[in-house]
Amino acid sequence: MVPYFERFIAFRYLGSKRKEGLISVIAWFSLIGIALGVATLIIVMSVMNGFRAELLTRILGLNGHITVYDRRAPIKDFNQLALRIGEIPSVLYVTPQIQGQAMIMIDGKATGVLIRGLDPLIMQNKSLISKNIVVGKLKEFGSGADVVIGKRLADRIGVTPGDKVLLISPTSSTTAFGNMPRIKAFKVAAVFNVGMYEYDSTFAYLPLRQAQLFFKSGDTVNALEVEIKNPAKVEVVRETLEKNTF
Repeated sequence: MVPYFERFIAFRYLGSKRKEGLISVIAWFSLIGIALGVATLIIVMSVMNGFRAELLTRILGLNGHITVYDRRAPIKDFNQLALRIGEIPSVLYVTPQIQGQAMIMIDGKATGVLIRGLDPLIMQNKSLISKNIVVGKLKEFGSGADVVIGKRLADRIGVTPGDKVLLISPTSSTTAFGNMPRIKAFKVAAVFNVGMYEYDSTFAYLPLRQAQLFFKSGDTVNALEVEIKNPAKVEVVRETLEKNTF
């Protein structure tokens, strides 16, 4: 409740004597102007906070808060390493994956893509993708040489689920005829649309084992994505990771 003194001052200057009617009008216009200004500021701040939250949800829905790399070589025994990292307080889960660049091609149409190889179960648990499948079924992912791509990428090269596409690795293979580009056919299992141009136009997901075969990485990965419970503690987790050699 507003104290008496504050109420007295407010009504004293909002009201006016009969001879000073204009002052009351000016005071009320000033009050309305201030109220509208504050309301506009609150609305804009709410919209921006909502936009920030939505943007973070979409970005972190496909990327971890921290990504662990080994500068010297691919990561061996990644499952055990993921378990050890997962024991750090504040760590929610750890995702082993293979990241690499390739060319996707069909009927002479080709474009560059960013390949991510994930375990099929982890892929199905990525809600940002599983809840935004527009064509196809994610449950078929992992049953064979499958690939899941973004809608803008699918529209660009003109493919739908069931179509066969060629993935061409930038790393060549040595054959009897010399160095040849590494090419493998994959079936489009599903198409997702997360609403962010970068992801919908460049990302392609493979089952982890298929990605290992495609990049000839053996039983290794080249990245571990770490998701933490509270993003505000990302620096604490990062420092813990840097202090431990595992």
